[in-house]
Amino acid sequence: MDLYLTQSVFSDPGDHDVGELPREPGQLAGLVRDVIIHRGEGELFGHAIPERWLAEDAESRYVTEVLRILRERSGRPLTERREPAERFVGTCRDFSLLLCSLLRATGTPARLRCGFATYFIEGFHEDHWVTEYRLPDGSWRLVDAQIAYGPYDVSFDPLDVPRDQFVVAGQAWRECRAGRADPAAFGVSWLKDIRGLWYVRANVGHDLAALNGVEVLPWDGWGPEILDDAALTDDDIALTDTVAGARTEDELRRLYQDPRLTVPDEIRSYTADLGVRNVTLRRSRTTSPGGSTAATPAR
Repeated sequence: MDLYLTQSVFSDPGDHDVGELPREPGQLAGLVRDVIIHRGEGELFGHAIPERWLAEDAESRYVTEVLRILRERSGRPLTERREPAERFVGTCRDFSLLLCSLLRATGTPARLRCGFATYFIEGFHEDHWVTEYRLPDGSWRLVDAQIAYGPYDVSFDPLDVPRDQFVVAGQAWRECRAGRADPAAFGVSWLKDIRGLWYVRANVGHDLAALNGVEVLPWDGWGPEILDDAALTDDDIALTDTVAGARTEDELRRLYQDPRLTVPDEIRSYTADLGVRNVTLRRSRTTSPGGSTAATPAR
């Protein structure tokens, strides 16, 4: 079974009827753009996002929760554009996860990628997530559903993001380790303490997990608590070197079985609104477009 055609615990749309969805990736990206508003886009859309939604929507780890909130805010079908007040209030990860879910549901292998975007602030690599889907020839294409058809001015097609514009976490780590990039230019631009090699390392872990069907929230963490460069040990660096150097899907599968890298059932969530808390991830059954199922823990 193709892992990237199979819904994960996180991407599974549940009993949502996907029969009316378009199949073309660009159309699906447009659909996603029309039902989600980023938590930082209120001013761009002239909409005052309720504070309660900023806190509650952000903790929606699963597509079933995103779809539930969308149903509660409007009876419009998923294929119909919504006003800002009717949308789910999310992050780049939520745009990417919903698009990944819909691509898988309509027969296109897809996965999330965690890394850094160069197109928001000149000279800075902003923490970011996008969707990657497989073309018929076996190659992969990056799509940024957040900026596709949205109020952003970029010099490239968001439906085919160049690899030098979105740098996957493993590549970012290799560039920093080789001295070709400054780790201080990678992180969250509006938070001075959330940047550095330690943060690149965290995204390498998030990307590895997503490539293995565990698409956690951007602020979820597990393993040793490393919140600055001083906390990085030689062992941490060597392990991340190994993950960032993986070149094949078989390597990524094998590495993810390492207990130091596997996402456990209980993780830490470093939420802005709720503080640091422990969260137990959902266990569910994954479903493929063909209807077959396989028991899979969230790990």
